[in-house]
Amino acid sequence: MFRGSYVALITPMTDSGLVDYAGLKQLVEYQIAHGTDGLIIMGTTGEAATIPFSEQLEVLAAVIEQVAGRCQVLAGNGSNSTAEAVEKTLQLNQFAIDGFLTVTPYYNKPTQKGMIAHFKAVAAAAAKPVLLYNVPGRTGVDLLAATVGELSAVNNIVGIKEATGSMTRLAELQQCCEKGFSLLSGDDATAAEFVLKGGHGVISVTTNVAPQGMTAMIQAALAGNREVAVTVDSQLQALHRDLFIESNPIPTKWALRRMGFIQSDFARLPLTRLEPIHQVVIEQALQQAKINL
Repeated sequence: MFRGSYVALITPMTDSGLVDYAGLKQLVEYQIAHGTDGLIIMGTTGEAATIPFSEQLEVLAAVIEQVAGRCQVLAGNGSNSTAEAVEKTLQLNQFAIDGFLTVTPYYNKPTQKGMIAHFKAVAAAAAKPVLLYNVPGRTGVDLLAATVGELSAVNNIVGIKEATGSMTRLAELQQCCEKGFSLLSGDDATAAEFVLKGGHGVISVTTNVAPQGMTAMIQAALAGNREVAVTVDSQLQALHRDLFIESNPIPTKWALRRMGFIQSDFARLPLTRLEPIHQVVIEQALQQAKINL
């Protein structure tokens, strides 16, 4: 079972748009040092949509070599084309990863039946466990609880990153899914409550900048310690909110540059740098989270 605090890791870049491998190394060590259970490489936050797949493989290889088994590593393998997702998965099978994060097919709005067929095809190609990823606000399609329940019976589909932020959806998933199926929040603002109500962890944007706090919050929630989980989470709520003041990962990249972990907040077009008017907002959120600047 996937369980605990996972980070949807950004891909740092230089001002010229190249991957900043020195910055990447610092970010990985920062996460491991503060107890993060796993790294998601080349998900939405990693800018997979604008990084060629050949380059994604190079980044993944660098992370795996550096991690050397110290935490889990999962690779994003999603596409709105089933054939492309299957091909990506086959190529990713050669890497020593712990699993895949597979987003719902975006833009073309498949039916629930179409998504079942899509995920079954990806799972059949995957040599490692598959986590589903439901994020309707990004993809334009919602993977319903009953559909997830059907997919949870597929041998190597082992969990879901559920980003609706709905506790009703969590309860539906708990009723529909097979025993042992991992339920991970994909919504930082509601992750504490998600885990306190029986979820198993989070795949988080906030963890990029506050891994120690997120680890403490999730561990307290997993232990059923509501008071500690809510207290820690209250310090992080401004980050949960304001790291989405512009499209993810624009604010997170600015925050990490401000913290000194990366040299640039460059993001590949059509994403741009954080607007100056929002910089003070992010700085205040960092201060509220007691992050040293």
